[in-house]
Amino acid sequence: MATAVAPNNDDAATRFARHAEKLSLLPHHEESERVEATTAVQARFVTPQDPVIETADGGRLPAVPLIEAQILNKLKSEAEGRPSNVGSAAIGDGRQEQLKHAGAGEVPQNDVLDGTASEHGSSSQSTKSEAPLGSAIPPSRTNPLFPPLPLYGPPTFMRNVHCSLFRCSSFLLSLGFLTVIVLGSAFTSVPLMFRHIGLRLTGKDPDARRPFHEEEKRRKKNRRDAAKAWKQRRRRRNSIVKACDDSEEGNASQGDGYTPTEGGEDPLICDVGYYARRVGLDIEEFRVQTEDGFIIQLWHVFNPKEYSPVSDEKRRHHEPVIFPEKYTENGRIHGASGAQYRDGNRRYPVLLVHGLLQSSGAYCSNDEDSLAFFLCKSGYDVWLGNNRCGFDPQHQMLTYSDPRMWAWNIRQMGVMDLPALISRVLSETGFSKLGLVCHSQGTTETFVALAKEQRPDLGTKISVFCALAPAAYAGPLIGKMYFKFMRVISPGMFRVFFGIHAFIPFMMTMHSLLPGKLYGALGYRVFSFLFNWTDDRWEQDLRDRMFQFAPVYVSAESMRWWLGRECFARQRCILATREEGQLEDEEDEDDMLFAGKSSRHTSSDDLSSDAVEARGRTAWYDEQVPPMAFWIAGSDDLVDGRRLLRRFERGREPHVRLVHSKIIEEYEHLDVIWAMDAIEKVGKEVREVIWRTAAQESRALCRVPVGCEDVQLD
Repeated sequence: MATAVAPNNDDAATRFARHAEKLSLLPHHEESERVEATTAVQARFVTPQDPVIETADGGRLPAVPLIEAQILNKLKSEAEGRPSNVGSAAIGDGRQEQLKHAGAGEVPQNDVLDGTASEHGSSSQSTKSEAPLGSAIPPSRTNPLFPPLPLYGPPTFMRNVHCSLFRCSSFLLSLGFLTVIVLGSAFTSVPLMFRHIGLRLTGKDPDARRPFHEEEKRRKKNRRDAAKAWKQRRRRRNSIVKACDDSEEGNASQGDGYTPTEGGEDPLICDVGYYARRVGLDIEEFRVQTEDGFIIQLWHVFNPKEYSPVSDEKRRHHEPVIFPEKYTENGRIHGASGAQYRDGNRRYPVLLVHGLLQSSGAYCSNDEDSLAFFLCKSGYDVWLGNNRCGFDPQHQMLTYSDPRMWAWNIRQMGVMDLPALISRVLSETGFSKLGLVCHSQGTTETFVALAKEQRPDLGTKISVFCALAPAAYAGPLIGKMYFKFMRVISPGMFRVFFGIHAFIPFMMTMHSLLPGKLYGALGYRVFSFLFNWTDDRWEQDLRDRMFQFAPVYVSAESMRWWLGRECFARQRCILATREEGQLEDEEDEDDMLFAGKSSRHTSSDDLSSDAVEARGRTAWYDEQVPPMAFWIAGSDDLVDGRRLLRRFERGREPHVRLVHSKIIEEYEHLDVIWAMDAIEKVGKEVREVIWRTAAQESRALCRVPVGCEDVQLD
């Protein structure tokens, strides 16, 4: 590797300071202690593709292009009189002049943003986390899927003007876009409305066609009776002596031994704790700091009869370090769950992660049939992870109005958020691994994080990855007109329409202003129109509640990754280009001709050993990947779960052990978590798979989950 000759230290320090200024929190012309404390001092590589800026006070700033990180660390080395280890093997030929003249203002801004810095990576370069800067070069084949994020720099007058212009244009244009979507959903609802009216006029029940109609009626009656009983108990509690009150409290217990502490008519509020208390459980909120400084929410579901919530101080966020030294031992003694459960009666930890535009409240909206509550009552230690921003955008250093707060997409969710959540859960429970259950986008960020070019070592912390409606390949819905519009406009026009901050934040304003029932009905109609799903298999009486936990704040950059012209919508896959996908299709057609079978039954067993080995060379995952289990919605137009399953069955992922796979033909995208029979068709199998794949030493420490008494170790 080439070694740079150290120049005059004063000159190098000047150039380092000049370059550090555009990566700092605040401009250097504002002289204050805060400016000095938040000055960029070095780029720290979380993965070879993910540098973050470390400031003088130890803070973290996200979203730094690779070339900028390399220049900063090169200049830092020169200013300190140390030889730089960033040479020609680490940078493409076209970047050598930029590094040579780094800090002299000769790196064009557009050049930094075009992504060519990652197009000359050598296959021999390191891909380990915290790799030396000179060898931390991303593989070129991921570049079309994860183009560089924009560099905004510290606030200046012109940057603030540009941000204001984007916010004004995006407010008007995205509001217009949202209005078109709302009108479209209303227009398509008109025929359904008249059909319902017609059935009512002829004395027929329009809901009789629903597959669970009788069960819905029974549950609705039981819920109404329970609300009346709750109201009566509350009335008596205020007027009768304590003894009678105690007697009533005993009668309030459910058949499963859990005593609800909330009840009555559902107020339709965005509060997972409230809905947990309605079924005799409760929730405490932890704050988690990612390695790039975001503060995200982690909800812990617990049984108040056997667990006491920890103090606010213990639930605060920690330093931006994942899997700290001796986290398992310390968690067993000092962790929230680790300190309260004893060996032999511990609960095995399970982390649930939500889908696009949702929060993990999606796992808590079906009363007893909520997946989170079901797993908790089965005997697991359930934790609900939420991605960055969510309902409460927070960063260690950045504010809501700073565009750097929103310069992230699915890679940052997978590479930064998911490891931080897993690390905190394991630190609080004292286990070395956990079961991971994800839905939709949650599966996407996990597939991305576990890839061998990203954070493959994360797989060693997961005992099994349960993917519900796994989102790796695009379904036919991506060709809809409103999605095509986002795909045909340029990245610049996308930012004009949707801004460089949150994606259509007006939705969150509506969430806070509209009554829950109206918001729930409107939310269902809009999302049903957009994503082509129905509520046929959901409990209709709970539908408005389900939409109290969506949408949440997401970045415009994240939506551009999903729907813009460069990434998922174009490639139709999260980890392979469109051309690679076409080669897969051709191979599959050849397989069918060779095996003389349908695509459903052709597997890697039908291929020659040479063919299987050749396909393994393009695998996304290495030997560190955890076992996987898939529950695929057979009527899902949003994603193509069958194609993903085919990839695993046909030998393209030789390191992945697929321990369970199931296609539920009648299910749509959200039915895997919201259908009235989802616990029977998905939940019970998830419960069993998690226990079956847990390590023997972990099972020895834990109580056996309900329903898993006869499950054998995998």
